[in-house]
Amino acid sequence: MVGDTIAAIATPIGDGGIGIVRLSGPDVKAVVNKMFRPRYKGNIEEWSTHTLHLGLVIHPDNGRVIDEVLLAWMQGPRTYTTEDVAEFHCHGGSVPLRETFEAVLRAGTRPAMPGEFAKRAFLGGRLDLAQAEAIIDVVQAKTSEGLGVAVAQLAGGLSQRVGKISQMLLGVIAHLEAVIDFPEEDLPPVIEESLKKTLEETVGDLKSLIRTARTGRVLREGWRTVIIGRPNVGKSSLLNTLLDEQRAIVTELPGTTRDAIEEMIDLGGIPLKLVDTAGIRETDDVIERIGVEKSLAYVEKADLVLLMLDGSELLTSDDLRLLELLGNRPAIVLINKIDLPQQRLDREQLGEYVAGQPVIPVSVKENKGLEALTGAIRQLVFGGDNGQVKANAGLDLVASRQEMVTRVRHKEALERALAYIESGLTGLSAGAEADFLTIDLRGAWEALGEITGETVDGAVLDRIFAEFCIGK
Repeated sequence: MVGDTIAAIATPIGDGGIGIVRLSGPDVKAVVNKMFRPRYKGNIEEWSTHTLHLGLVIHPDNGRVIDEVLLAWMQGPRTYTTEDVAEFHCHGGSVPLRETFEAVLRAGTRPAMPGEFAKRAFLGGRLDLAQAEAIIDVVQAKTSEGLGVAVAQLAGGLSQRVGKISQMLLGVIAHLEAVIDFPEEDLPPVIEESLKKTLEETVGDLKSLIRTARTGRVLREGWRTVIIGRPNVGKSSLLNTLLDEQRAIVTELPGTTRDAIEEMIDLGGIPLKLVDTAGIRETDDVIERIGVEKSLAYVEKADLVLLMLDGSELLTSDDLRLLELLGNRPAIVLINKIDLPQQRLDREQLGEYVAGQPVIPVSVKENKGLEALTGAIRQLVFGGDNGQVKANAGLDLVASRQEMVTRVRHKEALERALAYIESGLTGLSAGAEADFLTIDLRGAWEALGEITGETVDGAVLDRIFAEFCIGK
């Protein structure tokens, strides 16, 4: 295993109930003996593993008392990193935490690099790479549904699915290579139809996983959702209602919003990066025109567009321009102000411009129709699930979404594996020799191994773990 002992502050700096300094490595016992004085009898050589001990942190150079702490002692390999681990649970203030950390360094450790604790857990075999990546997804989860998916991946759901496919490929490769290397042996022949069926089933499995990537990315990163419409249709009011606070200024004067306002919200378990834009219309006002141009730029980058119309008025040329702008992009049309008489808006004319996007009547003022909006967004995100997954998913989500792909890296590896297997199927149909088939199948196996870490190189590992915070 790794030869040195590392340490890091594992909790945010600042006032709080507790602050933790974490150590891992072969010299943990020696470091603890240098700087911890237990309140009661005994020492780390006598303590049982996974126990807490009250005592004083002593500076190793001069014996100065720094803090009274609880020391958590965990002996490897049954620890997070598979090494010896200790944690000083200090009083939650920046000074005692910082001085304890400095004392730990003086006692014979070095500062941990970002993600180094998780990297040691991976190198020690406690986690595979997909599980290690799930740690940061748990920390950064934006909604309960995103957390459920991350926890399921941490438990190994995705890894197990990928592992089954990898093992199947290895079995086929081993059989093919035995046929190639030992033609004189009485080995069972490769049955073309059986091999074709196996590979076609694998193609189906990989496509099924790849299809989850869009939803998985949304749950992990959030959807950039842009609210557009001409001035005074209720865009800023919708933002304030969804946020449940007066984030945007709302007046009767058109053009109040001159610049975009961005906020992250949890809408029915879906993380949305909500953007309220300036009203889009033809204008001679230089400043307002700049705001309109920025609004149009936001639309081009949006994952989802919410187009608001005023249901109490006729469709204007500005409305029609925005409807044409939608095209086939993911969008929901909101007909606002249904609390007012609706005789004027021509629904038949509207239907000529809507290319299958949901149309939802709402009254932001009276808080009507917003549940339908939430349902429509969930439908767009979950697709085949029909938005029926519970918002507070908990264990249900772990069971139903434990094999979801959430990272671009994983999706790209699955797509490469799929391409290799499809190439192998093409070769099989063309009568290719066994040695050519093994090239494609081994390429697929190596691509899948990049997800779990079996075939990934050191540079990729360093890049992945560099995303982690220090102390993880």
